[in-house]
Amino acid sequence: MTPVGLGWIAIARLGLVQAALGAVVVLTTSTLNRVMVVELAIAAVIPGLLVGLHYAIQIARPLWGHGSDVGGSRTGWILGGLALLAVSGTGAAATTFLFEIRFAYGLAAALVCYALIGVGIGACGTSLLALLASRTAPERRPAAATIVWMMMIAGIVITAIVTGSVLDPYSHTRLVLVTAATGATVFGIAALALWQLERTAVPLSQGAATAKADTPGLSMRSFRSSLAETWHDGEARVFSVFVFVSMLAYSTQDLILEPFGGLLFAMTPGETTKLSGVQHAGVFVGMALVGIAGSLLARRRPQILKIFIVSGCLGSAAALAALALGSAAAPAWPLKTNIFLLGAANGAFAVAAIGTMMALAGAGGPKREGIRMGVWGAAQAIAFGLGGVLGTVALDVARTVSGDTALSFTLVFGGEAILFLNAAVLALRIGRKRPRAGTHDTDMPLPLAAAE
Repeated sequence: MTPVGLGWIAIARLGLVQAALGAVVVLTTSTLNRVMVVELAIAAVIPGLLVGLHYAIQIARPLWGHGSDVGGSRTGWILGGLALLAVSGTGAAATTFLFEIRFAYGLAAALVCYALIGVGIGACGTSLLALLASRTAPERRPAAATIVWMMMIAGIVITAIVTGSVLDPYSHTRLVLVTAATGATVFGIAALALWQLERTAVPLSQGAATAKADTPGLSMRSFRSSLAETWHDGEARVFSVFVFVSMLAYSTQDLILEPFGGLLFAMTPGETTKLSGVQHAGVFVGMALVGIAGSLLARRRPQILKIFIVSGCLGSAAALAALALGSAAAPAWPLKTNIFLLGAANGAFAVAAIGTMMALAGAGGPKREGIRMGVWGAAQAIAFGLGGVLGTVALDVARTVSGDTALSFTLVFGGEAILFLNAAVLALRIGRKRPRAGTHDTDMPLPLAAAE
């Protein structure tokens, strides 16, 4: 029997929404960051802290996920979050005028705008993943995760190319207009993509679970009890720790790869930018591999995503260990090949983890996907916020103490490899034990139901 759930066109429509989300985010975290540092001559730590603020705000993702669980419509949360993101992103661009008048005015306005950007990303992204998780058949989840994330990356790339071509000659006014036009355009695309999608795609958990979902105790449960229920689920808790550790390792490398190429391989700024492109090409390959192989093998090998997660984490650890060795051998090291393999391993584990996240989101029963996605999204946001800072701080401290740049990179990359090894060990624990139907702890007032 054909499973009820989202078809491929509907999944691609949700991918358009994710692409819209990425399109606005790239302007606020990349373009505006450069404008503050270069055109406004503001210390780089300021935009760094502002980006960190928008990650910190996303600690509240479980609250927004719970709201979409009990609110009756995830579409409203998705579009509301995207609208807030577009407006606050435009406001952040407009702070460039205030920074030129007085730094304190600009900083105060930017703090408000970046906090709202965090709210918009969290509300939109959490509800979008919850909708995808609750309406996608198990055998389609690997491909669905691949489609949605590759479309998001494509949205970022297209936005960077298009806006980059219209921002010159640069002016603050032009930046505000481009940001506003981008926000309005992608919101319109997202609204069309979501039109009646939630109403026409029946949740996979309907049927036997409908009566349970409609009980007053489930539909009106408090956020506190929902959060406690999720955290007391051992598998959800292990997965939360896995997400934090793996994403910390994933993000720690972001801000040090290009300096690595410049300091030890004498690469120009243009060459290190291309190096970043090589890494993203590897990510695409890794994502595509998991999407195709995962969908083909999902029925025969139910644990295929777990295999990809573990192998992706181990591959990432091996690639980072190779970079640690390459620090001593620079510049006689196949750096581009190493970076490509790192990207491929990163892409493989990331998409497999997202597919597993979709499965586990429904494992707690109907109308719990949002709170679970929120918990894992918060873990990811905290890890991303810490990762960039820890990577750069660790490198600076190591260089100061040792006075040896190559050794410093070796230590930092080696530390990241160890984090990925720990993530692989945690991934092995996912799916080992599930609560038996009808049993629950005293701290868990609601029974857990299997996703499939």
